[in-house]
Amino acid sequence: MDGLGSRVVVAAFDGWNDAGEAATSATTLLKESGRFETVYSVDPELYFDYQYTRPQMVTTGDGRRVLQWPETTLLRPTGRGRGPRLWLLGGVEPARAWQSFSSEIVDVLLREDITGMVALGSMMSDVPHTRPISVFAGSDNEQLRAALDLERSTYEGPVGILSALSVAAEDAGIPCVGLWASVPHYVAGHTPSPKATLALLDRLEDLTGAQVPRGDLPTQAAAWEASIDAAAADDEEMSAYIRQLEAARDTWDSPEASGDAIAREFERYLRRGDGPGKPGRDDPRPGAR
Repeated sequence: MDGLGSRVVVAAFDGWNDAGEAATSATTLLKESGRFETVYSVDPELYFDYQYTRPQMVTTGDGRRVLQWPETTLLRPTGRGRGPRLWLLGGVEPARAWQSFSSEIVDVLLREDITGMVALGSMMSDVPHTRPISVFAGSDNEQLRAALDLERSTYEGPVGILSALSVAAEDAGIPCVGLWASVPHYVAGHTPSPKATLALLDRLEDLTGAQVPRGDLPTQAAAWEASIDAAAADDEEMSAYIRQLEAARDTWDSPEASGDAIAREFERYLRRGDGPGKPGRDDPRPGAR
């Protein structure tokens, strides 16, 4: 195995796995920048709780009022460009029957002769918005880790649908990669997070070799960062906290940093009383708990 192959599905779900809307914004941009046709859509009656994810009444372009039900769909690219082709899988995280849901989706992927899957997720983390957004790239597939220089997660705890789907796909012989962007937890009022979306798309292109559009994400990311800078300028407590996160991140990223130095910096960070909050979501970081 030398990678994900030429027919790769990119999966992202609204809900628990999508802090800052970073993951679903990535697949939305891919969809809007290409040509796709619907391959499959699940029966919403089987997997969604309408009291939790309610159908929406909308008005169509011709003035009709229709109900839009929660859905999960698989889109097939119709263009014939060079290089790997990307299928898109997404929708709302199902509320029940995850094993049946995953089996149903994997059956469709096998019929489409999918050669690999990339699951996109994002999580709230103790990271500064002023530094590059870190993206954890991991896989439980040993051959894929060796081929693509990926990590293996040691996380144990609650998971989202991306984990259930990835396990089912691996069991069926479809190698999977998980990409998780770390979104600063103090920017909840500044969603969506285009800087995190941009980081996911950059990493997706690196892994798949497919040409991935960015649109005006770089401009949006710069504006997003500037808006948080402006908010922090008027809040000394927030500014001090961001400086702490920057110091910890710079120590971590330093080429001369040893494991002991990183551990000491982390311990000092905890003693200040502003220690990391809950990793949240489907947190894949090594050692997260």
